[in-house]
Amino acid sequence: MKVVLAVVSSLNGKITKGEITNVRSWASKEDLKYFSSLIKKNNLIVMGRETYEAARSVIKLIPGKQRIVLTRNPERFKPSEVKGQLEFTNDSPTQLVKRMEANGYKTMLLVGGSTISTLFFQQNIIDEVWITLEPNIFGKGKGLVEETDLDVSLQLNSIKKLNKSGTLLLKYSVVRSG
Repeated sequence: MKVVLAVVSSLNGKITKGEITNVRSWASKEDLKYFSSLIKKNNLIVMGRETYEAARSVIKLIPGKQRIVLTRNPERFKPSEVKGQLEFTNDSPTQLVKRMEANGYKTMLLVGGSTISTLFFQQNIIDEVWITLEPNIFGKGKGLVEETDLDVSLQLNSIKKLNKSGTLLLKYSVVRSG
């Protein structure tokens, strides 16, 4: 299975603006349009609990589109589950990828946040990183990954300028060592 991390970030690597977790408050309209197109194209979308809670009001459940939320306490969210559309689990990233592959999925769109990105990078199962770089600098906010020992090399595949302000869409492949 191909695992693609899609994220929007400030120039200095922040995926939240301080305590504001809703990127709609600072991401460009071009990124929001691009991200919306990604959601439409992908049938398997994975996020962490905090990302789910920040986006819950705009998530539209659609038959055939599986959203999975990784959380330490899936039982807490059982009343919100919708079979085949919204699932809450505490599977490890590796377990989740194997299970979804067995269910016939070919691509997993990973939409964050930093805890989930870190876990997937640590288990070496992210294949590509698609990052929209917004021309903003935030003094506070969450980073793309948590502060931990990681050493991931990337190879740039493409750059696309999305607007006159300089919002860039960068697509990378993860370079596997060995």
